[in-house]
Amino acid sequence: SGKKIAVLGFAFKKDTGDTRETPAIDVCKGLINDGAKCCVYDPEVKTEQIFKDMATAKFEWDHPNTAAGQNPHPTQLSTVDDAYTACDGAHAVAIITEWDEFKVIDWQRAYDSMVKPAFVFDGRNILDHTKLREIGFIVYGLGKPLDPFVEEH
Repeated sequence: SGKKIAVLGFAFKKDTGDTRETPAIDVCKGLINDGAKCCVYDPEVKTEQIFKDMATAKFEWDHPNTAAGQNPHPTQLSTVDDAYTACDGAHAVAIITEWDEFKVIDWQRAYDSMVKPAFVFDGRNILDHTKLREIGFIVYGLGKPLDPFVEEH
């Protein structure tokens, strides 16, 4: 509750702005329902589309007259123009879409700007988890063993 989560990627797959059936909608809604603040960056999906998707009931996206594209969660949902801004002051990063640019982020720079302990949830397993742990991140990879930090605590 009250934690900032940098959500990297909103499209359902890389190299598209298509958000139909993207897991980002459920991830963001779940986080917001738990009191988190989601800061979304996607290189292709427009802010208005993100707000529309977040305001639309599940499976209603195929109805043309749904939600107008205004932010349904103005205190808990924001969008930014780059990954570093999303990470600034965040408690965690959630990789939702496997954009190639996320593989080459300066993760040390991102880590330095985040609240500690800093977490990475790699929902696409596109990152070098060993390198991230060396930087200081606590890393969760989808379907991977728990981070040693979690096992020790």
